[in-house]
Order: sequence, then structure tokens, then C-alpha cells
Amino acid sequence: MNYVSVENIAKAFGERILFENISFGINEGQKIGFVAKNGTGKTSLLNIIAGDEEPDSGQVVYRKNLKVAFLSQEPDLDPHLTIEQTIFASDNETLQVINAYEKALQNPDDSEAYQKAFENMEAMNAWDFETQYKQVLFKLKLEDLSKKVDDLSGGQKKRLALANILLSKPNLLYLDEPTNHLDLEMIEWLEEYFAKENFTLFMVTHDRYFLENVCNEIVELENGKLYNYKGNYAYYLSNKEARIANEQIATDKAKQLYKKELDWMRRQPKARTTKSKSRIDDFFEIKERAHKRRHDHQIQLEINMERLGSKILELHKVSKKFDNLTLLDQFEYVFKKGERIGIIGKNGTGKSTFLNMITGALAPDQGKIVIGDTVKFGYYTQRGITIKEGQKVIEVIREFGDYIPLKKGRQISAQQLLERFLFDRKKQYDFVEKLSGGERKRLYLCTVLIQNPNFLILDEPTNDLDIVTLNVLENFLLDFPGCLLVVSHDRYFMDKIVDHLFVFKGNGIIQDFPGNYTDYRVYENSAAPEKTNTENTEPKAKKTWKKDNKAALSYNEQKEFNRIERDLKKLEIQKKEIEALFAEGKLEGDQINEESQKLQGIINQIEEHEMRWFELSEKMEE
Repeated sequence: MNYVSVENIAKAFGERILFENISFGINEGQKIGFVAKNGTGKTSLLNIIAGDEEPDSGQVVYRKNLKVAFLSQEPDLDPHLTIEQTIFASDNETLQVINAYEKALQNPDDSEAYQKAFENMEAMNAWDFETQYKQVLFKLKLEDLSKKVDDLSGGQKKRLALANILLSKPNLLYLDEPTNHLDLEMIEWLEEYFAKENFTLFMVTHDRYFLENVCNEIVELENGKLYNYKGNYAYYLSNKEARIANEQIATDKAKQLYKKELDWMRRQPKARTTKSKSRIDDFFEIKERAHKRRHDHQIQLEINMERLGSKILELHKVSKKFDNLTLLDQFEYVFKKGERIGIIGKNGTGKSTFLNMITGALAPDQGKIVIGDTVKFGYYTQRGITIKEGQKVIEVIREFGDYIPLKKGRQISAQQLLERFLFDRKKQYDFVEKLSGGERKRLYLCTVLIQNPNFLILDEPTNDLDIVTLNVLENFLLDFPGCLLVVSHDRYFMDKIVDHLFVFKGNGIIQDFPGNYTDYRVYENSAAPEKTNTENTEPKAKKTWKKDNKAALSYNEQKEFNRIERDLKKLEIQKKEIEALFAEGKLEGDQINEESQKLQGIINQIEEHEMRWFELSEKMEE
């Protein structure tokens, strides 16, 4: 079933044409990953098909009564609502029923309202969905439901927007970098969620494992044209190579034909027949094909950095805490030459704090950090680049130097460095404020590298970078001879460039693991019974659900647990109603005996339910 038809759309900004005559369709059940370089129209195309931007020409046609949701990089949420109010503001009918039921529970004296809400829950079969929506919020670390949107961090807002659209149950879901601001555990949960839920997806993401595990089709925008690959990311890579090879063969043939036709053109008399005019027209088409070039840049820098001495970086019994939250506890490590260490862990476990202490931006509470005399840090932070009004791309780089030295007495200019990071000469003289988010990150990376560091520290370097740029960065880092310390949620990136991990588990516990991310996951799964329980390492939220941690319960036990809680609330209401009758003193004779028996029966049921509730609760805490 066709959901959306994109028909001959075009978009340009001034003289710069992003794309034209683009056509494709989105069908039910497709999970499409959209791939393109930063600055080539990726976000514009996504915004056009989502209805947030108008094309210069062409149209986007939707199937009638199609429910669509869009997760943008900057979610539009009402700052005055709480997390709970934001979720229940959805037009999802089941959520409205759950909201009415939650309100009825808060007013036990209104038994009529409760009964109506209870019946609606039964009619809509909303009990399982209630469990599901609470699980989604729990997995995305949105447990304090009373917190206002205005008080949330940027990452929390993105996660709330993600939860909102997942729970709205749309037919078609557009996602712009859905894994940004998610830790590794959340990303892997989201992968599983999309695998089992019947969503139709069209998404932009730089997370290549996410593309591999979620998508069944890849669409690439390159040089203003669309290329479709009916498979996951691995299929896309192999078939793209084949396409490029075929294009090269066609180009080589066109070159040979061009030489032949050029010779013929030079020998032509001035008066031309109709037949020769046709051949002349063909000649110009051949010429265009023959001069086609691919402009893929590869980083091949051999930076002549200052040599690292015998002492590089040493941490001796380093501790750090904020209020009651312990981030490091007596941590010790001595860095060696050429080490490539990745840092992983849940949000809030101290990864960025650790980097800030190493670079001197933050002092440890206890312990000592010793930095060698020859160490020169290059620190890429999440803050990104500071934009100055009216400043051009090349001017930003030249603030840090006009060139960097390479081996064998060579050097590379600021312009050449930018070219290697996919800024052509024309782009270098654009104003920085015109750059896309990914292009700004790329420029910021260049400002770090041109300072010729011998110890690179990268805090989430892959956020907002397109896949082409990630390949460029990875190639550079693989050739980098100095020390490397990286915080990243990009599993593909970590697997490719690091061979050692610091695993931040919370409560000051840091595991030193010799291997990359996939090695660690294999080890962790094989050692599952001995795994340390780190579920409760983060501070408790003000308002949480007692039943969120259900990992130890089977599916049927979870349903039983939910049913017991519902029945207990219903029995308590019935108990209060009978007690109120006794308090009024209007019961007589047989009525007293009858109501007394009913009351005792209810009390017995409450006791039985409570015993079973405690049994299941203890099982959850094991």
C-alpha cells in the first residue's frame, strides 16, 4: 500500500541547487534509511516530505487518513506542560482513556467516575498499552512525570518527543537523528522496539549499526540524484561499490568515444547535414559523460606531531562527586603511547566530567592527575564552535594557523585541510552562519586538528556528522599516531577505532576492558549471571512507578501484577463504601449481617492480593 508519493520536487537556495526532479514513494512496512552528505539537501528533503517546508516545484501526495509523526532535531514542545501532561496531550484515544483512569484513581470517593473509567479501560483493552507506555518512558529515563518541559535538558526534550511519537502510534514515522542524546542501552532498546512494532519509517541517522539492524531499504541522495538500495546498510555498501565501478567503466568508455568523436568533429566541413547535426548533439552528451568525476575526499594526513615523552597522562586515586552522586572513586590509570581508549556508559555516569578533569577544566575532589611535559591536547567538546557574525569558514581556521607541518618536511595549508574535510574552495568563503549543523561540527574538528595535537580527546564527535564525513574522520583517526580518548554512542565508530574501553557503570565504578564495543557486548552477554546490577545507579526521581522494573517477571506475571494493582484499588473503593454505610448507622437486622459478610470477604480478598503482590515485588527486586 502506497503511503506517500514524492513527485518531481526541487529545492534551491539562490544559485545553489540542492536537487531537482526528485521522485520516489514510501509504502507500508518500509523502513527506509536516508543517506546524504551534510549540506546537500538531506534535511530540506526530509522537511519537505514531512510538510514543514515547501518545495520550489513538484508535490508530495499523501494517502487519505494517514497518521504521520515527525521527530525533528529541535522538538516543538509546550514548555509549560509536565512530562505527563505532554504524553496525555496526544490525540491517541487509548492514552485519553488511560488519562481518565489515572485521574479517577486520584479521586477514590467518586466511585461512578472510577467505574466508568474502568469499563473504558476494559473496552479499549488499554491495560497492556498502559504497561507499554510506562515502559517506554522508563527506558528513555523520563521517570519524573511532574517535571516541566521548560526544566528539561536538550537531550531530555528530544527523548520526550521520541516517546510522544512512539506512543501516538502513527502509520508513518519520520525521524531526524533519532539516536542523538540516547545512551547505548537506549539505542539498543529502540532497535528492538522498531523490530517488533509495525511502524513504517523514513529516517536520517548516522548510526550505521542502527541502519543495519532496523532498515530494509537505503535511499541515498548524491549530486542531486536519488539511488535506491533494497536492503540494509551492508547491502547498500556492497551495491554502492558495484554502482561506482560500473559508473567508472561507463566513464572510461565515454572517454574513448569522446576522443574518437572529437577527431571527427575537427575534420568536419563547415556545411553540415541533418545527419551530422544529430551526431554533433550526441557528441556533447558524450562529452558530459566523459568528464564526469567523483569528488569523494579521503583523509590521508601524516601529521608531524610533537613526540610524546615517557610520561603522558597519569591518574592516581582520583575521586569526584556532586552532592550525593559519586562519579569517580579512587580511579587509577597510566596512559601509554599510542593507546586508543573508548569511554561508554549511561548518561549521567561522569564521562564528560572525566574528560574535563583530564584537560584541567575541572578539579578532582581527591587524588592527583599528572600530565607529561610534551603532551598537547586536542579537545573536541559537545559545545561545538562559537560563531562570530560575518566570519567566513577559512577565517575560522586561520585563527588557529595558516598551515600544519607534515612528515618529510611537507606542510598542508588551511585551505587544503578544509578540502580534505569536504569543504571545496567555494564553500570556504561562505559565511559560517550559513553552514548546516553537521558542517559546523566538521569545521570545529578542523580547528582542533590544525593545532597539531598529540593527544586527541573527542566527546561525542559523531553527533550530526553524515556517514561520508564519518568515514573521512575514521580514516584519519586510524592513521593518528598519538593517544586517543573518545566518548561516543556510535557503536560502529567505536568498533573501528578503539581497542580498549573504560566502562562507566555509575556510583564511581569504572571497568577497564581490553577490547572494542562488540567485544565488550559478547563478554557481557556471556557473563550475564555474574553481571553487576547497575539499574539503580541514578538518583531516584520524585515521582516514579513501583512496577517499572519488571525484568525478572515473565510476561504472564507482569500481566498478573498489573491486574492485582487494579483489583486492589477497586476492592479498597468497595471497602470504603461499605464502611461508610456502617458509619451512617442506617443498616438494620439482616442488612448488617449481609454487609458484614461482604466486608469480611473484601478484606480477605485484599489480604490475598497483597500477599501475591509482595511475592511478585520481591521477585522483581532479585
